[in-house]
Parts: sequence; structure tokens; C-alpha cells
Amino acid sequence: MIRRLNRTGFYLLLPVLIVTAALSLFFGRYPQPGWLSPDRLRADPLAAQLVWNLRLPRVTAAILAGAALSASGLTLQMLFRNPLVEPGFLGVSQGAAFGAAFSILYLGRSTLTVQASAAVFALLGLWLTYSLAGRFRYGGWILRMVLAGIAVSALFSAGVGMLKYLADPLTQLPEITFWLLGGLWSTRWQNLLPILPLTFLSLTVLFLARWRLNVLSLAEETAFSLGATPGRERMALLIAAVGATAAVVSLAGTVGWVGLIIPHLARRFVGADARQALPASLLLGGLFVLLCDNLARTVSAGEVPLGILTSLAGAVAFLIILTRSGVK
Repeated sequence: MIRRLNRTGFYLLLPVLIVTAALSLFFGRYPQPGWLSPDRLRADPLAAQLVWNLRLPRVTAAILAGAALSASGLTLQMLFRNPLVEPGFLGVSQGAAFGAAFSILYLGRSTLTVQASAAVFALLGLWLTYSLAGRFRYGGWILRMVLAGIAVSALFSAGVGMLKYLADPLTQLPEITFWLLGGLWSTRWQNLLPILPLTFLSLTVLFLARWRLNVLSLAEETAFSLGATPGRERMALLIAAVGATAAVVSLAGTVGWVGLIIPHLARRFVGADARQALPASLLLGGLFVLLCDNLARTVSAGEVPLGILTSLAGAVAFLIILTRSGVK
């Protein structure tokens, strides 16, 4: 009975996400805070421009960011067999933060330049983590990747601190700070479209290979005995997860807790089987970030950074999960 209810809830997620996305196009602060009626949309050319050129790409980016971060989080948690792993775990988020800050200081502050620099340094974070893990002589491969990820994240975090110290406090420092807080206020079609190919390709790989996650989450010897090639397959899924994360982080900045908490909610919703848990993570993550972004742009005249709202909601959900009876 419980399983049947879980499946029913899962099939409701997609229409709920679609309806929420459609309604989000009509909520905002123009022409007045609140609801924009379809009649006003037809009669007001400025409102139509606002909906199609500002709100639509932003809603799309919010869904994409939530889906990518949550699917990547579930993938990494299963690959590393650790429920506290999230997409920034391998130095990706801190690498992207360093790249964005470096671009703002030395390469230019255009949106596309900051995006490109953040994506390059995010992927560099993965490469450094992988290279260092190969040189470590302590523990198994998973433990070495954990230790290398911690070290690389600390190095990039120190680099961000140094760049903030060197930044102009009147112009560059506020821009770095707002990027680190996360947000989609600068999203337009011209900076959303470049990340779509990598994001869709990465998410497609994760979705099609979701059934392999059940095997790869087992011990090395067990996975090998079931016909898997654990090293090669784990690396392919790892690259896909990091690629999706790097793409959306380069656009949205640091958006915390999505990749950590949404996979837990998805597993409680549909079970631990990755064949259902990964699609549920995609949909729940997109819905979660979309709702948080709607609050970010409508709750006050001055926009609230998205990363603050996702961290707040994620931390509250995490505490509820831990304190509820029956959680193991």
C-alpha cells in the first residue's frame, strides 16, 4: 500500500512541476507585486517582454539548476556510499567560486566571461581531486577521493579569500560576494543557452545509467562479480555529475544544500532504488529551486540571494528528517 502511494506521488511530481513553472511566469513585482493577469499580458508589451525574455529563462534556469544539483548529489552519494556527499564535495563548487572571483578581478565582469571562468575552474577542481587521489598512499580509492576533495576545496576556498582581500571594496568585492551568495537575477537567454548542451548531455547520461548506480553502490568485488567494470563506470558517471554541476554553478553561483537534502527526500518518497530515486530527485530538485527562486524575487523589493533561501529551507528540512521518529 505504501509503495503504491509512493508511486502515485512520483507520477504527480511532473504535472506539479509543470503547473508551478507556468504559474511562476505570472508572479513578480511588475506592474505591481503579485499576480500578472493574462489580460494585462496581452495588453502590455512591456509585460510580455518581461515574461518571455526575463521570467521564462529564469524559470528554466531554476528548474535546470535544481535538477542538475539534486541528480548529481544522488549520484555522488551512491557512488561514494556516503549520504553526506553533495556536488561541491570534489572541489567543484569552490573551484567555480574561485574562477568567478578571478574573472571579476582580472578577466572582465561580463556574465559570459564569469560563467566560462567558473566552469573551467570547476572542472579543474575535479581534475586536481582525481590527480591527488591517484598519488595518495592511504586508504582505498573512495577514501582517497574524499581526502583529495577536502584538500582541493580548502585550497580553492583560501584562493577565494585572497581574491576577496585583493578586490576593490567599492566595485569588485560586492560583485564577488553576491555571486558567492547564489542567484539567478542576471539570467537571460544569451547566458542560459551556452550551458544547455553540457547540462542536458550530463543529465541524459545520469538518467540512462541510473540502473547501474544500484550495482556501483555495492562493494568493489560485488559489483565486479555482477559484470560491472566499477572503475571505468564510476568515473564516467562522476564526470557526468560534475559536468552538470559545473554548468549550473557557473550560471547560478553557489546554491547550497540542494544536492545534499533533495536526494534524501527523494529516497524517502520513492525508495532507495536509483531507477526511481534519480528521476524523483530531478523533479523534486527542480521544484525546490523554482519555489525558492520565486520567493527570492517576490518576497521583497530588493531580491534575496537564492543561496540563502535554499540553505535555510534545506537546513530546516534536514533537521526535520533527523528528528522525525522512524528515521534510520
